[in-house]
Amino acid sequence: MHAFLAVARERIFTRATATLGVSQSMEERLGLRLLTRTTRSVTPTNAGDYLIRNIASYFGQIKTQIVFWGQYGISRVA
Repeated sequence: MHAFLAVARERIFTRATATLGVSQSMEERLGLRLLTRTTRSVTPTNAGDYLIRNIASYFGQIKTQIVFWGQYGISRVA
C-alpha cells in the first residue's frame, strides 16, 4: 500500500519505485487496476482513489507514532 501511495502522489513510477525498492506491483498482489498510465501521466482509477481516501491517513498516523516513539528511544526492540 505504501508503494501505491508513493506512485499515486509522485505520479512517476521510476522515482517512487526506486525510492521504495519495490519490485512486485501492488496491482498484481490485489488483482485490481489502481492506476491509469499513459506516456505522459499517471492517475488513480476509482479503486485507486478509494484506497487513497481510506488508507493514506493511516500511514500518516503510523509515521507520527514512529517519530514520536523514536524521540524517546523506545523504538528499539530488545
